[in-house]
Amino acid sequence: MNKNKAMLTGLALGAAYLMRNEKSRNKLMDQFKALGTKKSR
Repeated sequence: MNKNKAMLTGLALGAAYLMRNEKSRNKLMDQFKALGTKKSR
């Protein structure tokens, strides 16, 4: 149970960071888009 709580806390902190930091959010989205285009080929 403690592992799940720690994982959810880390996920929430990461999401909060991405919501505040536009540059990091855009970089992450670009990486996901790149992965999507590689798999579709």
